[in-house]
Amino acid sequence: MIPLVLVHGFLGASAQWDDLAAELGQERSVIAVDLPGFGANAHLPPVDRIEGFADWVIGYLRDRGVARYDLLGHSMGGMIVQEVARRDERVEKLVLYGTGPVGNIPGRFETMAESRRRAKADGAAATAARISATWLLKREACPSYPTAAEHAARAGLPAILAGLEAMEQWSGTDALNLIKQDTLVIWGEQDRSYDWKQTEALWRGLPSSSLCVLPACAHLAHLEAPELFNAAIRRFLAD
Repeated sequence: MIPLVLVHGFLGASAQWDDLAAELGQERSVIAVDLPGFGANAHLPPVDRIEGFADWVIGYLRDRGVARYDLLGHSMGGMIVQEVARRDERVEKLVLYGTGPVGNIPGRFETMAESRRRAKADGAAATAARISATWLLKREACPSYPTAAEHAARAGLPAILAGLEAMEQWSGTDALNLIKQDTLVIWGEQDRSYDWKQTEALWRGLPSSSLCVLPACAHLAHLEAPELFNAAIRRFLAD
């Protein structure tokens, strides 16, 4: 089987996919990347454009000799992989998870400008702890919160501000018809970052897409309902 490439989102890290990679790794190779400024690559210079992140992912995979691959992107990573899918003919299937076609994210729990203001005022550590709580249905009470917060805390303030800038300046709405790959759109029904309008626009705007809505989940559905999430991914990739 061709490998599955996993791209995390804003304040994410490759380690967030450990459980999914362990399960799918029995069937295929899994490549989980750390974007510049985040996770294990927190030391790399941050990138402030979605297109720049996409070029980095394409180059990363090309340097490793990856010929063909399936591709999953979460949140900001979903924006990045939309760009990758349009630019790289090596992409076979696409999973867009907890994401949308508008980078400024209408309906987000707070505006990008407010996140930027609070990040500058509160600092990176407090920002990581606060924002990562919004990703989970039960916030800090969720068993997965400490792990999510730990991943988020690896990003410094420059990476946080650059990521917000990258999302705010990007839109993929007018280019959805250029994504030709079979695509699965996954959404947690109580996602505070991306509302249904964003998900519907993505699902309906893509030429070849299917939709999976996970109940009683927020932005980190792969941690809140891992059995359902993993089964959806496995079925889509196997079809």
